[in-house]
Amino acid sequence: MTAPKIERYVIGVDFGTLSARAVLVNVRNGHSPAHAVAEYKNRVIERSLPGSHSPLPPDTALQDPADYLRAFETSVRSIIRRISPDQVLGIGTDFTCCTVLPTTTDGTPLCFDAKWRMNPHAWAKLWKHHAAQPQADQINRLAAERKEEFLKVYGGRYSSEWLFSKLLETLKHAPAVYAAADRFIEAGDWIVWQMTGQEKRALSAAGFKAMRVCGENSDQFPSPEFFAAFDPCLRDVVESKLQSDFLPPGTSAGGLGAEMAKRLGLRAGIPVAIGNIDAHAGVSACGVTTPGRLVIIMGTSSCHLLLSDRKQAIEGICGVVKDGVVPGLWSYEAGQAGVGDSLAWFVDRISPRGLNHDRLQREAAKVRPGESGLLALDWWNGSRFLSDADLSGMIFGLKLGTEPHEIYRALIESTAFGTRRIIDAFTEKGIAIDEVVACGGLAQKNDLLLQIYADVTGRTLHVAAAEQASALGAALHAAIAAGVYNDLSAAAANMTEPPRRKFVPDAKSTAVYDQLYAEYVRAHELFGRDPNSVLKRLKAIRADVK
Repeated sequence: MTAPKIERYVIGVDFGTLSARAVLVNVRNGHSPAHAVAEYKNRVIERSLPGSHSPLPPDTALQDPADYLRAFETSVRSIIRRISPDQVLGIGTDFTCCTVLPTTTDGTPLCFDAKWRMNPHAWAKLWKHHAAQPQADQINRLAAERKEEFLKVYGGRYSSEWLFSKLLETLKHAPAVYAAADRFIEAGDWIVWQMTGQEKRALSAAGFKAMRVCGENSDQFPSPEFFAAFDPCLRDVVESKLQSDFLPPGTSAGGLGAEMAKRLGLRAGIPVAIGNIDAHAGVSACGVTTPGRLVIIMGTSSCHLLLSDRKQAIEGICGVVKDGVVPGLWSYEAGQAGVGDSLAWFVDRISPRGLNHDRLQREAAKVRPGESGLLALDWWNGSRFLSDADLSGMIFGLKLGTEPHEIYRALIESTAFGTRRIIDAFTEKGIAIDEVVACGGLAQKNDLLLQIYADVTGRTLHVAAAEQASALGAALHAAIAAGVYNDLSAAAANMTEPPRRKFVPDAKSTAVYDQLYAEYVRAHELFGRDPNSVLKRLKAIRADVK
């Protein structure tokens, strides 16, 4: 009698804004027999630090690294209960980015030390921490004066969401924390450090968020003179606070250390893939490893990832990096800072009680394009296209008879218009988009949003089969790191499924949305580009009052 075949697995863990999601994935066919979600105890720290009643500054968004470790252990242990640890060949992770934390030389976060625990700059600054906008403005002014190469890579502006903006903010407001920090590190690189005991960083995060220009003729950070222009102590900031090995996606960062293996219930020594950006991991999970297919990862925010065989300066992108997502190709990232968050804000804080997402979607679906007379700007969490956290949301056309579901629909439409603006930025520069694929939480549960996106863009929207796309993508990278597959194309071919659903644009709706989009672009330019925009003045007045 033939003994049953022992299946082999890899683990992918997606560290999101509010929770960690772990999936167990069969390396032979991509089947996932188990998945688990573990929420962060402290979620997003915006009002006051745990154990404190002192209010935090506006636009603060922090997290507790201890939550990452707890959620990691809980979710992984949950998915391996029914298998032997010997069946797990490797583990990969992805993380919200740019999430930055200061640590000591051994990787201990400063906020774990009682000396620094009550200082907000000692905690992890989440991707949507926007209090560093003044530092981003400072970076952009100096980079433009010096014609720094990295500015072209970032579509003309460096963002408050990214590493050096947050680092400069710490130096300005908490110089003692800056001095005590031996490292400023992406949370995605930090969790890999905790697993392997070795500090190795992802090429993609360094290229997309930390000014490291990665390409055919350049592979470097800005000069020491550039950093010293902000403060002499920053002259050697790259070497002293960041420098380590920068490795491409799918590379093994080392073996799982004994202590972490015990915590997770896994076998020590299994390969750990280099860290990945959450949205970037989702690309391969959609089966996309070749140019011309735009992947939109829809969640609290949205990221737009596009592969290409050439590099082009494009306004509004968050970066373009060779080998950043798929080795051998240029990877473009664009995005919107508030999508699911904007809808959640309206449901949780503004709409009448009893009107949840499901009911609002049903009522909003009955409204025809243009019927409400409303138009919104999708800047409720700042504009990522313009790299400007000082911008805020707007709704035009409100009247006494306006209904909540009409506003809900206008908010969805605004995010669709923002996506169309991103698509136009690519196509106007000759970067082909032949197909659009959507994945993420919103793509799995909001059909109205998907249809509106198809109608606004005039493009068929394909929905990825994977429910946990980023976690699956992390698992694909684990399979490569473990030597099961040679590259992402082979891993994706065997471990992913093609899209199961699609949303086709309605020609009549698209015709109306073409008119509304023209008005969106007018408002976008009028209120977004003016340095003295009323939105910026309102924020300045608010800051003065506080």
